[in-house]
Amino acid sequence: MSKLKSSMPEIEISNELLTEWGKIWLGEEGSSGKTKESNRFDKKQSMDFGKNVLDPAVAKSLAEMLGDIPVLSPINSNSLLPPDSNCIEIGDTRVIGGIRPQNFDLAYRPDGLRIAYDSKTLNALKSVKKNWQNMINDLATEASTVHTRFPYGIVAFFIAIPKPALDSSQEFDIIRTLERLGTRRTVLNQNHLAEVISLVVWNPEDGSIDTEVPAQDSVLRIEKFSKILYPIYLERYKGLPPHDKQ
Repeated sequence: MSKLKSSMPEIEISNELLTEWGKIWLGEEGSSGKTKESNRFDKKQSMDFGKNVLDPAVAKSLAEMLGDIPVLSPINSNSLLPPDSNCIEIGDTRVIGGIRPQNFDLAYRPDGLRIAYDSKTLNALKSVKKNWQNMINDLATEASTVHTRFPYGIVAFFIAIPKPALDSSQEFDIIRTLERLGTRRTVLNQNHLAEVISLVVWNPEDGSIDTEVPAQDSVLRIEKFSKILYPIYLERYKGLPPHDKQ
């Protein structure tokens, strides 16, 4: 048993890590080597950015919320059971959904899937222009494949875009679409919606997170991720094992 905390800590993304990865994005020397072109990540760096910067921050906050439970790697990318009966899994976690099998970046599944999380990155101006609508389709499909089999499951997404890669002509449409997609607050809402989505617009020059985009009142703000997720989890699972009765 683990005692569910009274809140979920805010997600804290390391400015030091963002600064280091900003050097790589800018084409400077960094811990993961130098990009072939400036102002972009290559495919591997894009994946590593999510795995090393975004995902651990979310896992840490969730693990604390759920009673300081361990954060462990899945047994393997095809395992349908967690390595421990009560842990956050970080890494490729296999979920057999109602539409298709899907690997998520993070999951909590003590008795079946309760939380599924994925990070997404669009890392270059051309990539954002070309691929953001494809990303929206992926988000909706991933949410649907979870909710059609696990209607009480919480689906969460983190999306990161470098500030120089976000074209002002598309900014409004991207934000408006993500805000619509992240509105599933009850199990009666449509399956393609996610419970919570955060959009992180960051500056590669100094590792800072934009305070103006999305707007302060947007549900996509990083500081609102925990404030939205926690009450949803509490409503669906309060007092149920593996948590102590509250």
